[in-house]
Amino acid sequence: MEKMKFAEELVREFLVFRGFTNTLQAFEKELATDIGKGFQVDKILDLIFSVYIPKFEADKLVDLLSFLRNCFSFSDSNLISVISKLDQSILRYYIVNALKCGRKDKVLEFFGAFGNDLLRRDDSWSSWFAIPYLQNPHLDPQFRVYFSEEWFRALHLSIMNFLSEILNGTRTPALLKISSERDTVKRLKKEINQLNLKLSQVQTLLQEKEALLRLSRSGAEDAVIPPSNVTPPGERESFQIRDNVVGSCESRFNFNNHADESGNSNILQGSGSDLQSEENFLEVNAVFQDSFLGHTSPISCSRFSASGDNIASSSIDGTVRIWTYDSAAPTSRNATIYCGAEIMSLEWDCKSDRLLLIGTSDGGIKAWNVDAKRVVCDLNSSEGYPSILDLKCSPVEPIFVSAAASRRDGTGYFDNLGFASLTVWNMRTWKPMTVLPLGKDPPAVTSLSFNHNGKLLAAAATDGMIHMFDMSAGQQVTGWPAHDSAISSIRFGPDETSIFSLGTDGNIFEWSLHNQGKILWSRNCSRFCNPQNSSDWKHEMALDADGRRLLVTSSSTSAPIYQVRGQMSVMRTLSHSGSITTVDWHPTLPIFLTGSADHSVRVTSIL
Repeated sequence: MEKMKFAEELVREFLVFRGFTNTLQAFEKELATDIGKGFQVDKILDLIFSVYIPKFEADKLVDLLSFLRNCFSFSDSNLISVISKLDQSILRYYIVNALKCGRKDKVLEFFGAFGNDLLRRDDSWSSWFAIPYLQNPHLDPQFRVYFSEEWFRALHLSIMNFLSEILNGTRTPALLKISSERDTVKRLKKEINQLNLKLSQVQTLLQEKEALLRLSRSGAEDAVIPPSNVTPPGERESFQIRDNVVGSCESRFNFNNHADESGNSNILQGSGSDLQSEENFLEVNAVFQDSFLGHTSPISCSRFSASGDNIASSSIDGTVRIWTYDSAAPTSRNATIYCGAEIMSLEWDCKSDRLLLIGTSDGGIKAWNVDAKRVVCDLNSSEGYPSILDLKCSPVEPIFVSAAASRRDGTGYFDNLGFASLTVWNMRTWKPMTVLPLGKDPPAVTSLSFNHNGKLLAAAATDGMIHMFDMSAGQQVTGWPAHDSAISSIRFGPDETSIFSLGTDGNIFEWSLHNQGKILWSRNCSRFCNPQNSSDWKHEMALDADGRRLLVTSSSTSAPIYQVRGQMSVMRTLSHSGSITTVDWHPTLPIFLTGSADHSVRVTSIL
């Protein structure tokens, strides 16, 4: 009966939209009685023969028959005749049953209430007005057949066959067809997206080959920096990882600085694509784009749900809105949540679309159930750590980790952050389980990322360190200084062999997890991540499902999309009218979203 529920939701949505509140109340009241029992044959039969007739509820029986007559009486004259005969037989069985039970009063009451209407519809009822006054009506030749068990069984079977036939496709209400058409559209869209994804992969491969071919022809191979020779800027000739991040491992790691002949670190040179002006970046080829304009202030965060069907977006005025970009998807989960404080982080439960976690600037963590449309739990971090900078749910266990920070006086987003606190929470009891160790007075942790099985947690800090935790032991196992600046975003690669980090200096590094400290790929996006133009918010990045394209927020009106380990030119998103403050990729499809200071959120599907 999912189609029926969807149709009812459409009716509710329309009535609310038009402001027909009285009609909505009447509709809800009718649904509570569910007079048609959702057009389920067994339930309708039970209602007639096991409830209304045995309990002598004539009014309800007549209302039900009138309801069914209105539903099924359309142009076919033969069908109208059948409905009338069945209607007549059911009412006659009501009279017969009352007489069998010795309730002549109920027969008189029935004729008093409905007799005139029955006579107007069919003259054959006139003889039935005498039946309450007959001493043995079951012996009367005119009425004897109606008292037989064979007639009752034939009536019951006829009604069952008729309802089964009529409800199995003879006529489907238009609202129920919408649900079927929606499912068809959704299936076709899914097939189209899968084909677009395959096309995108082929086009990406082709573009990479063409770029390499052009470089080969122009003799520009020397301009491309081998990824294995790339190291972070400002790195000393050799250094050792701090003792306190190695955990139980006593080994130390040595990394060498790879400089060019002039002695300058070659990471800042980037690739040829980095040297392009923004105007020369190719604009993405959008299959479709949809804009959400429900916010009234700059967007602070936006995330796809685990399935990608729903989106949660927040603005700096403390509101969170849940919506969908797919017109074929149900809107029953759409909601506006008023949190009363600035939203600093959003996170969907990894195993379902039912739960959304919301982190605020006053130390609050709200758990919103999208089906119940209410806050199911309202948590608070310790008073000393009021800023909930990030939240991450384990992809396996019913736990999540919160990255909270203390405050200090400063002039920008990172200058206001003090010390860090990482807390592991149980999502069944909504109680804190443990606090992950970071040492004494640790710098604030700005970004978290779980690996695919939830055994490792990466945490990026304002001192440029990446910390790695073994979640089963609750201990830090390793870490390394990744940037000379604060790290604003960190992500595990989809193949789980690398991890990406974005620094406030605009450097993006892909680090090998097999050969710790080795950089596999890098870019510099400082022209987009300009701290002077975005001092009040944190830049972030997002990887697509294949880990081949990396999208970064931007101080400009369009955001860059980098081809990971590819030689393609940098692409750029379609423009907003303000800075791009948040980004995310659909979990399975080539669809991304961008939230902006212009109060809008856009969903874009690309090849």
